Amino acid sequence: MAPRKKSPKRKRPTLKKTTNSAESRFALGLGANLGRPEETLAEAIDQLAAALGPLRVAALYRSPAISPIRQPDFLNTAVTGITALAPSLLLAIAKRIEFNGGRRLAARWAPRPLDIDLLLVGSQSRHYPELTLPHPRLRLRRFVLAPLAELHPDWALPPDGQTAAALLHAVGQEETVVKLDWTEPRLASPTAG
Repeated sequence: MAPRKKSPKRKRPTLKKTTNSAESRFALGLGANLGRPEETLAEAIDQLAAALGPLRVAALYRSPAISPIRQPDFLNTAVTGITALAPSLLLAIAKRIEFNGGRRLAARWAPRPLDIDLLLVGSQSRHYPELTLPHPRLRLRRFVLAPLAELHPDWALPPDGQTAAALLHAVGQEETVVKLDWTEPRLASPTAG
């Protein structure tokens, strides 16, 4: 595999297909525990920024896998941005990037080269056949709430308006989640969304 060209100052193209709805802040959770997780996450963030425009990127967080299958720890992060895309299009972009990152159908608790979850789109609270907003396990997982609260601690989350920071505090310390510094450069703008 050829080395990846790094150009963090280059303008990213945005996806042209938009909905008629107003723009909303969205959040994606990313995780990986196979191969070179940090490099995979950085490449996925670069692809997301190319498709969605400027993103805010949280630090990396290491946590043990929540699985009955023995496997390496996960590296997790979150990104946020602003979009007028429908949630189904955001999900489709995330799934395409997962596939590009090596994700294939596997057992539910299996290790993953890349996992991208659509966590939130504005204040939407909806159940689609392929997507539930907010993500159904968002409030239960410290490894998701920690990077989200880092980016937007005061984001009032549906359906009850509790903030990301309050939910992080409420979830407690039962999960071991360790904040790490990126060694790969963050390829997306730290000031968007």
